[in-house]
Amino acid sequence: MVIECDLALVGARVVDPASGLDAVRAVGVRDGVIQSVTPEPPPAATVVDVTGLVLAPGFVDLHSHPQDLVGHRLQALDGVTTALELEAGALPVAERYANAAAEGRPLNFGYSAGWVLARLQLLDGVPAGGDALDIGHAAENAHQTNWQRPASERELGTLLDMLEKDVEDGALGIGMLLGYAPDTDRAEYLAIAARAAKLGVPVWTHIRHAGLDGVTEILEAAERTGAHLHICHLNSITGREQVEACAAITAARAAGVRVSTEAYPYGAASTNIGAPFLSPEAGVGQERPTTAITYLRTGERVANVERLRELRATDPGGLVILDFLDENDPVERDLLLRTILLDETVIATDTMPIMDSGERLPGHTWPVPLTARVHPRSAGGYARVFRWLVRELGVLSIMEAVRRCSLLPAQLVSTVAPAMAAKGRVQPGADADIVLFDPDAIADRATFTEIRPSTGIAHVLVNGEFVVRDYQLVPDALPGRPIRGRHA
Repeated sequence: MVIECDLALVGARVVDPASGLDAVRAVGVRDGVIQSVTPEPPPAATVVDVTGLVLAPGFVDLHSHPQDLVGHRLQALDGVTTALELEAGALPVAERYANAAAEGRPLNFGYSAGWVLARLQLLDGVPAGGDALDIGHAAENAHQTNWQRPASERELGTLLDMLEKDVEDGALGIGMLLGYAPDTDRAEYLAIAARAAKLGVPVWTHIRHAGLDGVTEILEAAERTGAHLHICHLNSITGREQVEACAAITAARAAGVRVSTEAYPYGAASTNIGAPFLSPEAGVGQERPTTAITYLRTGERVANVERLRELRATDPGGLVILDFLDENDPVERDLLLRTILLDETVIATDTMPIMDSGERLPGHTWPVPLTARVHPRSAGGYARVFRWLVRELGVLSIMEAVRRCSLLPAQLVSTVAPAMAAKGRVQPGADADIVLFDPDAIADRATFTEIRPSTGIAHVLVNGEFVVRDYQLVPDALPGRPIRGRHA
């Protein structure tokens, strides 16, 4: 017998959103690439019976902040095969790619060029490197606020050149945390959108202000510049104007405006307590109760404005959970679902760094200690889609859920990273980034007080190598590869 494949996965229900295939097939893998999808198994060195499972392209997360081993391992157990840091980004990206490759990653990885990091370097002299969410609100940088001010014409020119340099070094577009520097000029966003259009890359954007006004700024910039502009976590930034915001996005798309969206299936967000939009001046304690904020270091609900001011002064980088919609209230749940289910909206988790005793958990830690805390989307965002939206509510089919978790995000990034054209698919020639799950058992188990991996995910392969096998993490598997922009 001639061995055609290294591995044959036999008996699964194959769901391929690119072709619409939904049938029992055998999938053959060789050298990290899918070789065949056929009714009969190909000759293979290893055959794995996966009868009863769904075999789908691995999930592609556009919004994964903790780009370390522990973050990747939790996401692997949630079915993710590619985890990208696009909203906050990195700078310089060449250094981040090199460091991640040297350490090794379970999942494919990549970064945008980080606008906040560029501003911190240029306007406050903060050394290059690190994570925007850590550095921008770190206690040692609390006194450095130049990065949040409007830039002069000369500074803007330097900033644009810094971001372009990182795009040339492989960044997957430009990541803009506008909501963390809302006092910057709107002309700056327009200038960056125009430069992105010239370079042919997206701008991954946390909008300036919650609600329709913030969304409108993005739509107008996309129309004026022709850039592909992406709105991050639509579910948490529309305030109570979900209907109006979704209608505006739909109308803009119909007119040819290039705007994409993402959302995660929760009614609570997570950020730093020092974020501008959590200040009393932004209405917290008046329009929104401080008790909607849970401070993860202590687990306390922030009792009042005085306590909020104290925490913002002493621990501006401290992570919090912010309740914005009640998933158990039918009216508020429908508002949440309106954003998640908006046509062509990607599922992206916005995973956060894991905290333990008030400090960031070292990236090599495994297993995660029981004392650690993080938003549950960091461990169960994708399983929750299939448990809640597919199985319980029935608002998405398995095919559509897979498309939003894999093919659609891969297509968005493929405009800047050609390697992504081989992901999000179960077809000959596609990368063997594969998830196999039990459709009746897949579920999120993580809560706001306990980090627990998802259940029902039997196997995850990245570039043809098992990173999850028989429902267990393979801790020494590091097959992840860098996803670089075409300019590199």
